[in-house]
Amino acid sequence: MKAFVKRPFVSHLLTSIGAMAIFELMTGPPGSSTTPTAGFTGSFGERASFFGLFATYRFVVFLALAVIVSGVWTLWQSRGSVIKHGVNTGLARPRAAWQLKPVRTGFFLALFIFALFLPHLETDPYWQSVMVEEIAVYVLLALGLNVVVGFAGLLDLGFVAFYAVGAYVTAWVTGALPTPAPFGIHLNAFFAIPIAIALVMIFGVLIGLPTLRLRGDYLAIVTLGFGEIVTIFANNQYGITGGSEGTNAIPHFSIHLWFIHYVWGLAPVPYYYLTLAFVVVFIIVFSLLEHSRVGRAWTAIREDEVAAESIGINPLKYKVMAFAIGAASAGFAGVVTAGQTIFVNPQSFTLPVSINILALVIFGGMGSIAGVVVGAVLIQTVSMYLLHSPPAGYQSSDLYIYLGAALVLMMIFRPAGLIPSRRRRREIGMAEAGEGHMDEVLTGDTP
Repeated sequence: MKAFVKRPFVSHLLTSIGAMAIFELMTGPPGSSTTPTAGFTGSFGERASFFGLFATYRFVVFLALAVIVSGVWTLWQSRGSVIKHGVNTGLARPRAAWQLKPVRTGFFLALFIFALFLPHLETDPYWQSVMVEEIAVYVLLALGLNVVVGFAGLLDLGFVAFYAVGAYVTAWVTGALPTPAPFGIHLNAFFAIPIAIALVMIFGVLIGLPTLRLRGDYLAIVTLGFGEIVTIFANNQYGITGGSEGTNAIPHFSIHLWFIHYVWGLAPVPYYYLTLAFVVVFIIVFSLLEHSRVGRAWTAIREDEVAAESIGINPLKYKVMAFAIGAASAGFAGVVTAGQTIFVNPQSFTLPVSINILALVIFGGMGSIAGVVVGAVLIQTVSMYLLHSPPAGYQSSDLYIYLGAALVLMMIFRPAGLIPSRRRRREIGMAEAGEGHMDEVLTGDTP
């Protein structure tokens, strides 16, 4: 019996069944004080769709998944090297072609053209709204956090605070707050864009100067507190921010220039194009920064702050720059959110939003601009699909369970992210080879 259990497929199957049973129980219906076992029996006995083919019990679906996972696991363990060699051989030519600049330029140009026509290809109002509120805005947030976490190696758990500041600055300059607008003049929402970006960057500098002397977990705790302070302040200061009731109506973006008169209104498509334009701008700016002297300084600080300081790099200066520059895209994201929804509420800027943005960066690939964009688009699209068209047995409260499981699998099988940067791929390889420390790769911390 012991020899039978030790067989690879059997041991993998038992492990997969145990993992799937836990996962099935966690994602099943909740129990209650009157029927405490309802959650357990419902998790295994509830009717569900078998991959859309026919209805059966939930345990059958998860048992089938366990068999599939154990089979793939066994196959990979026995033939993994052969599969890797075949995949690498098949991808050799595409990888060689990707190194050519015209190929990369053509691909990104085609992708941009597709993004331009996307609102005309997807005409569902729900998905058009999602493309702005939940995808394009989160791409901006992920790009900004990638500067802080990916480029400079600073673990920031309160990035949502910059998003909130951008939104509330928009409400302020347009006269939608109890606080009087600057100089008593209610400005067009377009003027909020440079003002919000500038104030958010200043805010990042003011917060960064006293806090960025810390490293690793201590910095994460301080930034976490910073994000909570901003949310609590916005929630409690009724005379300044409107408190928990939120702001007054925020005017839409509008242009009144010579013979051009256009108001964005409630339709999401104009906001999509406005956000897409700024996404492209931030991608170009952050790409140039990554390969500049500033970007190389961030890389040096991330890999070894002590060594960077020893060669003349001022760590505090460049870390504050990362905080301020990364905050710029978050500030603009706040402007777009405020302008489209015409209402700002503190509940939109809570800790789970910061965690979600960090998950997008980790999933896509820290330090990789293309990675965080793909990660944000992929995760937010799947999340919104599950919310809009939930499969049998899915509960919206389980979303973070799925997201956490995806991140765990990503950190195990592809720690550099979905589309890793060259530097990150090299650092992961060095850490796996015993050169350097894995903690430095993940958080930029040094021993």
